[in-house]
Parts: sequence; C-alpha cells; structure tokens
Amino acid sequence: MKTTANEKAIINETTINSPLNLVWLAWTISDRVSEWFAPEAKIEAKEGGAYELYFIPGNSTGMSTKGCKINKLITENGLEFTWKGPDQFEDLMNNEDELTTVHVSFQAINEDSAKVVVEHRGFKDHDDWIEAINWHQMAWSGVLDSLKSALEKGEGNLCCHP
Repeated sequence: MKTTANEKAIINETTINSPLNLVWLAWTISDRVSEWFAPEAKIEAKEGGAYELYFIPGNSTGMSTKGCKINKLITENGLEFTWKGPDQFEDLMNNEDELTTVHVSFQAINEDSAKVVVEHRGFKDHDDWIEAINWHQMAWSGVLDSLKSALEKGEGNLCCHP
C-alpha cells in the first residue's frame, strides 16, 4: 500500500485479490459498505445520491458523514463523494459549503484482482489542518486494509471508532 500526503491531498492505493465488480459493489451498496467501513451506511449509487456513513450505530448526529453526496459515479471506474471529518475536526472541515472530496478510482488488473486508489482532496494548507491531514492519512490506510481483508478473507475491520 502506498500513502502520501502533500499539499491539500492524501493518496492511498492498494491491490485487492477480488474481481473488479465485487470491489465496486463493496463501495456502492450500503450493506456491503457496512461490512468493512462503517457499521451503518446509506449509499444511493447515483450522482447526487447520499454517501453517508455512521460510525456509531444508532447515532445520526455525531461521527458521521451525514449530508454527504455522490458527485460523480462511473460504474466500475470511479466514485467521488463529499466528506465530513470526525467530530474532533468538525469546526475545521465540516462546513457544508467547503467539504473535502474523496475520489475513488478502480482498475482491473486481471479478472481476479483490482487496484483501488483513494484521493482525498480539499485540505487547507494551514498549520491548523496538519492534525486532520495526519488523521485522515492513517484512517484511509486503515479503510483500505479493511476493504482488502473483507474481500479477500471475509473479515473487515470497521473504521474510525471513537
């Protein structure tokens, strides 16, 4: 897995030993997302549809991406959605008018494996953002590890518990 953080962006990538269509479905079906990313998910796989993750079951106000939307959706190729950071960064990065964006690209390597690249953009280039960037760099690495484990072994590790 490669992880880099540079001016206002975090880029993580991994190769998963799973067919591209299953990797795609893992990101775009609510029940599948809740197996490896967040315990509750509301995904409406269409442009303008919801991409909401709830990291504390039953809590729709804290530790969530409530209100986030899919900006772009290209089947088995790309997915882009708006993003809200965890509660500790709420004042910094959860302003509805200035949300960061996550772009996930998918590429078949062969019929049994796929490459996934997550690009999280929109971080500000200010010192007060350093902690948020570092946290997200760690979190996206864990998210991709969980996705890989869920698809290859059936054992996802849900992300970002408080």
